Amino acid sequence: MRLDLEVELRAGPVAVSAEYERPAGAWASVVVAHGAGAGYDHPFLTGLTAGLAAEGLATLRFNFAYVEAGRRMPGPAAHAVAAWRAAVAADAERVEVAEPIWAGGKSYGGRMASMACAQGEIDVAGLVYLGYPLHPPGDPGKARAAHLPAIAVPQLFLSGTNDPFVDPHEQLVEAVASCPDASIEWVEGAGHSFEVTGARRPADEVGAGLAPRVAAFVRARAR
Repeated sequence: MRLDLEVELRAGPVAVSAEYERPAGAWASVVVAHGAGAGYDHPFLTGLTAGLAAEGLATLRFNFAYVEAGRRMPGPAAHAVAAWRAAVAADAERVEVAEPIWAGGKSYGGRMASMACAQGEIDVAGLVYLGYPLHPPGDPGKARAAHLPAIAVPQLFLSGTNDPFVDPHEQLVEAVASCPDASIEWVEGAGHSFEVTGARRPADEVGAGLAPRVAAFVRARAR
């Protein structure tokens, strides 16, 4: 189901595109955001949400305002946090029997979810990161982890072993260990977009292939 979300920015409200899918008998929902260089309809995300629906999870994926406006570079983090606030609120309007709402995202989208949660701007049951961008490639000195220990809900970091955004691995391990409740699941041989050298697959299949891992973690932490 196609939606338009109203995001409150300092300059005034803007509308962003979203897609909501609810399979019969859904037992939880996951709000999903795109990476910095993509939009809500990227095949990786459509494959992921289709896979989550097959696992019985409702999903809402959405655009950040800069993508909706046709820009390539993300705007202020506050704009992304505002989009997250609107997306979680829209999902909450559609849940049934107070089912848990999780937040997740590919790279930048997941990092913005973590900031929104750490700032108390969204109330979710847990967070799932699909390739958390811990630092710029080749620059581990610029880690983006200071806010992570402030997140009390469960966090799952799905990361490829060949992802340059988490090299060296020990840095991600240390960041996760600093959190109250966080886990890492490594995808052997995968890069930042979970592509595996020598095993080329369409992006939608790659996204769908991660859905069972996400669903298993959400199910294990169900309240």
